[in-house]
Amino acid sequence: MDHIKHKSIHWDHGSKIQLEQKLIAEEPLAIRIQGKPYSVVMRTPGDEIAHAAGFCLSEGIVETPDDFSSLGFCDEIEGNVVTVTLSPSSREKVLPILDRKGFVSQTSCGICGKEIIEDLFQIVRPMDDNITLDFNASSAKLNSLSGLQPLRDKTRAAHAAALYDKNMELLTVSEDVGRHNALDKAIGKLFLNRELEKASLLILSSRISYELVQKAARARIPVIMALSKPTALAVELAKRLNMTLASKAKGSGLFIFCGQERLIGRV
Repeated sequence: MDHIKHKSIHWDHGSKIQLEQKLIAEEPLAIRIQGKPYSVVMRTPGDEIAHAAGFCLSEGIVETPDDFSSLGFCDEIEGNVVTVTLSPSSREKVLPILDRKGFVSQTSCGICGKEIIEDLFQIVRPMDDNITLDFNASSAKLNSLSGLQPLRDKTRAAHAAALYDKNMELLTVSEDVGRHNALDKAIGKLFLNRELEKASLLILSSRISYELVQKAARARIPVIMALSKPTALAVELAKRLNMTLASKAKGSGLFIFCGQERLIGRV
């Protein structure tokens, strides 16, 4: 269930009216890898298998769907625990990742921005320059994102991540209470269907943080556009990885922060 109904009181100009509101659901999802707890994320229920797959890709735990020996729900708590078992060939490669404390997509105390960039640069290779996108077409997809957000329409509290191919065909879209979760779910769907290489453009409802740049880079998605501006650290990482970052400008058009050569056509 992605939302629940809850009573509220609308108090306005001295009048009180009782109304029923639709609230977005938020529950923990535990991801276990090789029988051990790895992470617990707060997310909106739905697409748990894709969520876990996208999370594992962004963490560097897997490179292809073949690296999974099994991926499914734990019988103990249906829907809230996903268990991941790696293939024997990939298990040894990621032991250092599984043994570390904390995960790549979260910062820890005492680490500065420069160190974060250097650490991520070691596990993500820069993008190629073989993709160009039409400026007007991609900008139109950013402006029409709200039309792909039924959960946001119900709750006014959901983030979205939409993935398009180079011809601006929609590949998949996911919504979640968390912006990281929405992206993991969208990436995970294409990853498990072996269609992730088609993704060229990521549209986000949120600001662009460095974690979202990292996730897109691991998925080899070269262009990110969002309704809100990126953080300074996100732009620094995107520049190092040869990615394109843009956000919606006030009024019309885009603010392009790096990689403008990928966007072609008449502005």
